[in-house]
Amino acid sequence: MILLIRWLRRRRRARLGESPTTTTAQTTAAARGPLMLTLHQARYDLLAILRNRQARFFTLILPLLFLIIFVGVFGNHVVGPGSMKASAYYVPGIAALGVIAASFVNLVISITAQRESGVLKRRRATPVPAWVLIAGRTLTAVTISLVVLAVLLAVGRAAYGVSLPTSTLPGIALTAVVGSITFCVLGYALSTAIKNEDAAQPMTQAIMLPLYFISGVFIVNTNLPSWLRHVASVFPVEHLSDGLHNAYRPAVKGVGIVWTDIGVLAIWFAIGLAVALFRFTWLPKAADA
Repeated sequence: MILLIRWLRRRRRARLGESPTTTTAQTTAAARGPLMLTLHQARYDLLAILRNRQARFFTLILPLLFLIIFVGVFGNHVVGPGSMKASAYYVPGIAALGVIAASFVNLVISITAQRESGVLKRRRATPVPAWVLIAGRTLTAVTISLVVLAVLLAVGRAAYGVSLPTSTLPGIALTAVVGSITFCVLGYALSTAIKNEDAAQPMTQAIMLPLYFISGVFIVNTNLPSWLRHVASVFPVEHLSDGLHNAYRPAVKGVGIVWTDIGVLAIWFAIGLAVALFRFTWLPKAADA
């Protein structure tokens, strides 16, 4: 009887396209609690991103290229109100771009593609709770953001001699984590406004590129007209950039946390969460048309 039951289980797994190893791993992760189930899901999301050449380029290679170009062109200049060396200014600025690329740009593109191809619909039909799927993808984005941040800061120190004071490490870490989670939520919110996969990347870049220029990532804020600075202060890009820049300022004291920047990021988190909860769908947009 036991052999018959095992044979029937193997037949069922074969029909459903499941492997015994995967099923056992999922069962074991679920048995250990929600945290292990989320980590189990995040592992597969991370592997999917690492195997995607386009995601690897836009997430890691492109920020590194921007850092090399901007420091190579402006590295010997003194910029900003605090008379920072340009290389010390662009390392945290491009690091902010890297965090956004990993937690917002890449997320919007991948979520839209998975939704339109029916992957999200099939995932939602599994016994895995919806919040685990979302939390796993968010954890993956935050992890990649911190890795990209660490790589850019390490390159800045090794190649350009831009060192981060040890006392401000908590500030830059907190700002990066809060910023990454905020942009993840905003990514889910923005994906609800994109109708198809082809529009995801152009629409995301059309939104982010102007914000990069007016938010202190590519150009020092003090060089901009006052009305543009007021516009930039409304959006979260400037506050993520400013929080990372603050950790590198020579006159900074304490742990380097700018609570006003954290507060604005938290407000945008609440806005993005409200939009995502109200509008997010697991079905392709074509199915709703």
